[in-house]
Amino acid sequence: MTIQERLIDAMKVAMKAQDSLRLSAIRMARTAIKNAEIEARGALDDAGVIKVLSTLVKQRRESAEAYRDVRPELAVKEEQELAILQEFLPAQMSEVEIKAVIESAVRETGASGPRDMGAVMKLVTPQTTGRADGRLVSELVKARLAG
Repeated sequence: MTIQERLIDAMKVAMKAQDSLRLSAIRMARTAIKNAEIEARGALDDAGVIKVLSTLVKQRRESAEAYRDVRPELAVKEEQELAILQEFLPAQMSEVEIKAVIESAVRETGASGPRDMGAVMKLVTPQTTGRADGRLVSELVKARLAG
């Protein structure tokens, strides 16, 4: 079952359960996917859908941080939407798994310092997209190449 089919099924369940928060989050995700399909002029595969959902997750995470001190009720709503969206993404990688991917990329590229970060990230990013926070991956690569 594709991610889009899972979203449609979850939307139907949310409608029947009258879960407005879940329904609104799923509709928002489906709209973002539809807009990406229009931009791409074709249907998205699961990888494309994961990329769109990852962007939405990142936006929710950043919004929650921004609202935390000023409007805590909005931060809670953003975090709830974040949790709903993450259900449709592949399981998140642990820091140990990310470091293993980074180590493999460093060996493969022969990276020796911070100036090689681009080459390492080029190999690591496709393996972690949708499965790890990009900022965390970047920080771990930077730390690995610094020391």
